Amino acid sequence: MAVSLKSHEVSDLCLGKPPLYWLPVAATVGDALKALKQSPHETELGVWNCNHNWLDHKKPTNEGQQVEDCSCLGKVCMVDIICFLSRDDSLYDPASALSAPVSRLFLPRIPSRVRHVDPSSSLLQALDLILEGAQNLIVPIKNHKRPSFKKIGQKIASAGTVSSTSHGGKEFCWINQEDVVRFLLGFIGVFSPLPSMTIEDLGIVNREVLMVEYDKPASSALQMIQLASHTQTAVAVVEHDLLQGPKLIGEISPSTLMYCDETVALALATLSAGDFMAYVDCGGPPESLVDLVRRRINQKMGPMGEGEQDRKAGNPIPASDQPLTERDSLSTDSWEESSDEEFAAQSPSGPLRNSNKWYRSCSFNKFGYASRGRRVAPLTCKPWSSLVAVMVQALAHRVNYVWVTDEDSNLVGMVTFLDILDVFWNHLQSLD
Repeated sequence: MAVSLKSHEVSDLCLGKPPLYWLPVAATVGDALKALKQSPHETELGVWNCNHNWLDHKKPTNEGQQVEDCSCLGKVCMVDIICFLSRDDSLYDPASALSAPVSRLFLPRIPSRVRHVDPSSSLLQALDLILEGAQNLIVPIKNHKRPSFKKIGQKIASAGTVSSTSHGGKEFCWINQEDVVRFLLGFIGVFSPLPSMTIEDLGIVNREVLMVEYDKPASSALQMIQLASHTQTAVAVVEHDLLQGPKLIGEISPSTLMYCDETVALALATLSAGDFMAYVDCGGPPESLVDLVRRRINQKMGPMGEGEQDRKAGNPIPASDQPLTERDSLSTDSWEESSDEEFAAQSPSGPLRNSNKWYRSCSFNKFGYASRGRRVAPLTCKPWSSLVAVMVQALAHRVNYVWVTDEDSNLVGMVTFLDILDVFWNHLQSLD
C-alpha cells in the first residue's frame, strides 16, 4: 500500500479542480477587489506575469517557453486587501490605495506562497515543496475540454496588459495543504501506528503562536493577521491569567476575513481585538459596535479631514481601546453623515451585494448572510487528542489548524496541517 501511495502523481490531486481565476501583474488593488466581488466562489486570486506578445497563435506553443513566459507570482485575497486598506494612509486616501499596484499586497521580504509544479511530479515531491513553505502548487490542466472560467478570466485580465488568451491557451489549477491531507487520509493505514498516537507524544504541538490580548487595539495585531494569512493559521485572542497563563477567548481568523468585505478595514483600524472578533463573527456585528466604528472613524478623521491635520500637528489620535467622551458620542457632523456614500463610491462597482452602508456592511458570506446566533468558538483539541482525530476535525471545518487547550481553556499551542504533513513525510522516508 505504501508503494501504491508513492506512485501517485500531482495530477491525481487535480481531478475535478476548476481552472484558476487570475489577475495580471499590472492590475491594481481596486481590480483585485472588484474581481473578488464578482467571483461567486473564489476567495483567492493568482497574480500572473504573462508575456504573450511573442506568440504566433498559428503555430504550436513550445511548452518550455510557455512556462518561462507565463508564471504565477503570488496570490491575493480579501484579507490582504482589508489589511492594506486599514492602514492610516489608505484611510485618508482610499482612492490612491485602490489604484495602487496589486503587488503592494505581497508581504515584503517573504518568499512567494505559490510554486509551479509539473503534473507528472510525484506526491513526495509535492510534499517537499509544501514543507519548504509553498501554500499552493500551480499545476497545468491537461484536459482543456472541462468547464472553464475563461470569460471571467478574460474580463479580469483586461484590466492589465496581457493577452486575452488565458496564459497562452493553457489553463492551470492549484492544490493546497488541505488537498494533500485529505488525499492522504484515504491511505491512513500506511502510517500506522501514527494516527492513533496523541499529538503530544508526536511532538507536533507548536508552543509559539500568534496572540493578542482581548483589550488591545486590533490594529496592533495587523502584522500578525498578515502573517497568519501567510501561514494559513490564525491569531489567538487571549486574556492573560497571572497564574495559569493565556486563556483562549477567541480568534481572528483569516479564513473568516476572506468572506468579509473591504469595509471591515474600518473596524480593524478602530476597535479592540475583542470587539473586532465580535464584529466579523457570523450574523453580522451588534448595533453598538457599528455605531462605535462610525464614531471612532469620525473621531480619527475629523470633519473634512481635520483629523489628518491634527495628526500632522502632533495631536494624539485616541487609541481604539480608550473610552469615548460625551462630546465624541454626540458628534454628528457633515463628514459622519456623508462618509458612507463617499467610501462606497471609492470601492470598485460600488457597495458589495448583500450590504447596506459602509458601517452596516460587515461580515458576510459569499453564499448569503450567516444566520444570527451565538458566537462560533474557535476549533480546539486537547494534548491527548489523537492525530487522526485532529486531522478529521480540521478537514471537517475547512481550516488548516486546531488550537490546543487544557481542561481549563488555557492556551497550550496549535497543531497545523504542516506539522501533520511533516510527520507523514518522515514516516514515508523511513519506509525506504
